[in-house]
Amino acid sequence: MADKTSPQSPGQPIRDELMSPKEVQAEYGFTAQTLANYRWQGLGPAYIKVGPGRSGRIKYRRSSVERWLNDQTVEAGGNAA
Repeated sequence: MADKTSPQSPGQPIRDELMSPKEVQAEYGFTAQTLANYRWQGLGPAYIKVGPGRSGRIKYRRSSVERWLNDQTVEAGGNAA
């Protein structure tokens, strides 16, 4: 599969693919159940729901997961939450 490039930054690969909860788990270590709990509580990364009701498929943009992780970062010596 060829790399896609962004028209805004020529030559830069697009890293904003959609990921299933299992793919997020494999890459970032959060279980699918933890992600479901975060969605229910209104926490965690932004997600996309494809389809109606409880049977709708959940997808995460890689950029949303990365942004959420960056927002969770606590600097050493900073105020802890």
